Formats: sequence, structure tokens, C-alpha cells
Amino acid sequence: MESHFRTAASLLIALACSSAMLNEARAQTYPSGRILLIVPAAAGGVTDLVARITADYLAARTKQQVVVENRTGAGGNLATAAVAKAEPDGYTLGVVASGNIVINPYLYKTMPFDAKNDVIPVAAIAEAPQVIAIHKDIPAKNLQEFIALAKAKPNTINYGSAGVGTSMHLAGDQFARLAGVQLTHVPYRGAAPAVTDLIAGNIQMISVSAGPIMGFVRSGDLRVLAAASQKPLKHFPDVPTSSAAGLKGYEMTTWFALFAPRGTPPEVVKTLHGLVQDMLNDPTSKKRLEENFLDLMPASQADFASFVTSEFSTWERIVRDAGLQPQ
Repeated sequence: MESHFRTAASLLIALACSSAMLNEARAQTYPSGRILLIVPAAAGGVTDLVARITADYLAARTKQQVVVENRTGAGGNLATAAVAKAEPDGYTLGVVASGNIVINPYLYKTMPFDAKNDVIPVAAIAEAPQVIAIHKDIPAKNLQEFIALAKAKPNTINYGSAGVGTSMHLAGDQFARLAGVQLTHVPYRGAAPAVTDLIAGNIQMISVSAGPIMGFVRSGDLRVLAAASQKPLKHFPDVPTSSAAGLKGYEMTTWFALFAPRGTPPEVVKTLHGLVQDMLNDPTSKKRLEENFLDLMPASQADFASFVTSEFSTWERIVRDAGLQPQ
């Protein structure tokens, strides 16, 4: 009987070793097949753009097919959950916007995945810092004049957003609280209709990244008052940071990154991270990202993971301060 137990134990050990060796071999030959990038946004948006630039580079470097799949619904939760529940072998990944990871847990009562534990932050790709923009006819030439105007006329200045709970909404709310003014929030179905109404003069302010408004800023239809970042933006070199403009602590950005399912082998994560860092140094990829008013985010995998961890508490506070209840 004892010999049977020893034989069974030996077989189990052999199987475990074989499995470990197979997984290690797969990691060492990664990638050797099609890679799927799931995007929690519709085609044509910024997240989709970042995903397609990443897919093009990965395909060129690895000589493997890289497919982008757009999955919308539940604020991006459906797509990110699909990544979280995928086989952790490096062949199903997600290119997400920051809100999909660090804001949604505080907006939804139930989540189909654990944002803190079910996915791994592999590599930061780019970010889109927001700016405060107003209609050209608003009689304010700088941020302090705009704040003074808002204080003099409480609740008469409307700001638009891409919807309740979006970074644009939370940015406008945070701006109002830090500046000590009372603004009226007008939610839209996306950034584009909000910008359209701002141009028409139906709303007076917006906090948004450069992409949706750059053409209107150049044409003179909109005026940018401050950048919600620690340093001046290359796309708006003459625009002061919020701190320099007299509103300390107002920083708001959306970042875009590559995530993998929990349990993805460290060797695969290391390979993917290295590929993304190479992409950020690739002239063609850099040009495509920067032409769309995105700032590159080179960082080690450990530093990015630490940054994501800090973002949870930051956004939990912002959502709570905005008075939003999980739905």
C-alpha cells in the first residue's frame, strides 16, 4: 500500500514539474500566436486609438497577429472583466483608460471583477492631462478672473462633461470645490456633444484633454485658462499650470495602459512591458501618439503598479467628495 502512495505521489510531483516546465517554455517562447487586445470603448475614441497604435507596434515587433476588439457596456466593466477572466497566458490583454480601473469601483455597487486584484498593470502608455477651457465670449482672460466671475454669479456658469461619473464631470466638480465657486453640471453622452454645446455658447466651461478642443482653440472659439497638471503642456506651452494660475492642487488626467489577467507569468509581463517601452521610443509610434495630443508615460512596471495603487485612494476621495453614490 505504501508503495502505491509513493508511486502516486511521484506521479503528482512529475505532473507538477512537467506543467511548470511547460509554462516556463511557453513564457520563454512568448509570443508565439495571436494576441487579442480588448478595449472597453467604441472604435474611434482615444482609448481605441491608443490600442490600435499599440497593436500595430506589437504586430510589427513580434511578427504575430494582434487584434483589437472593442467591447462597450457597463462603463467599460464588461470588457475589463473579460480580460480579468481570460486565460493568464499573455494572449488576451486589455488596453484601458484609467477610469475603467480606478474610478468604476466607486461608481458601481457591484463589479464583475476585482480591479485591485484580478488584473495586472503591465505598462503605462500615454496620458491626456485636462485643461480648463471657456467660451470665447466669457469676459475672463485668466483663471483668477474666471473664478471671480463665477463667485459673483453663483450657479450661472454651466460646465459640460461626458456624463455623470466621468473624469470630465469629476474634474469640473473638483475645480468648483477648490476654487470655492458654485457651477452647474450639464452631462452629455460623450465629450464631443459637450464641446459642441460649448462652442455654441450653451455651456460656458469644460475640463477636458487637448484632443477634442485643439482645433477650436486654434480658431479662437475657445480660450484655455489653465492646465490641470504639474508641468506645462507641450500642446499648450503658453498656458499656465493650475498651480501657477493660483489654484493649487487641481490636477486631472486620464491615462491609458496595458493590463493583463492576474496570474500571467512574470516573464510574459516583463516581455510585454519591454515591448511597450520600446514602442514609446519608436519614432513612428511616438509621432502617432503625440499628433493626437497624448503625452508619453515611460515607467518601470513596478513604478506603474505602485502608481495605480495610489490612484485608487485618490479617486475614491474625489468620487466621495463629489457626492456620488454607487449605482
